[in-house]
Amino acid sequence: MNQFISDMKKYQKYTIYAAKSELKSEVANSHLSWLWWILDPLLFMIVYSFVAVIVFQKSEPYLPVFIFIGYNSWNFFSACLRQSVKLVAANKPIVSKVYIPKFILIFIKIFSNGFKMLIAFSIVVVMMIGYRVPVDWKVLLMLPLFAVLLVVTFAFSSVLLHFGVYVEDLADVVTVVLKLLFYLTGIFYSIQKRVPYPYSSLLLKCNPMALLVDSMRRVLIYQTMPDWAPVLAWLAIGIVLSVVGVHNIYRHENSYVKVM
Repeated sequence: MNQFISDMKKYQKYTIYAAKSELKSEVANSHLSWLWWILDPLLFMIVYSFVAVIVFQKSEPYLPVFIFIGYNSWNFFSACLRQSVKLVAANKPIVSKVYIPKFILIFIKIFSNGFKMLIAFSIVVVMMIGYRVPVDWKVLLMLPLFAVLLVVTFAFSSVLLHFGVYVEDLADVVTVVLKLLFYLTGIFYSIQKRVPYPYSSLLLKCNPMALLVDSMRRVLIYQTMPDWAPVLAWLAIGIVLSVVGVHNIYRHENSYVKVM
């Protein structure tokens, strides 16, 4: 743990610089530049609103805000996990010449994807004002919920980074699993309202993203408290998985380049 904290401090400037460089290179050849970070979730929100209302003939209060919250959170989580599987291979020119703790590569992705998520969430604020969504002090609970999201994302990413070096087909497996989880997260529908009990309760407890998306909607749209017991349980699970993932990375990172 001491080494982990020491390396975080040591490579802090590099992490921020690399994340900024990645964001700049991502929009370098785009005419719309950073606007794509807003247009992408906005267009998906329109599509999923159409699917929910027209196709399934089901709706939720403040549906565009409802979908936007879910999609932005999910997009951050899934992007980090998909990228983490091939993260070492994608950075082979760097890691083969200069020593960098490999978990720093995860932080770079979390920073860049997290920045795009925050940009997109600014639209949520605008939409809440436009739809006159009632707001109270519970919106402040978004901060600890974001913290849990970051911990859980880092936890799964650290495990996938390690095994992604040794299992070539893991990226395909992760893609399939994420597609399944997308529909089990309730991006354009409410799990509590649309899934019969006790399956809804089980799904919210077993799927961390379904739980966190539901919790964010509670504090932003419905002014109710999240179910803190499973949220704290997933925070504990995330911390344990992070410790295991970082330990495996430290233990085997010298052999990653040889395997690749």
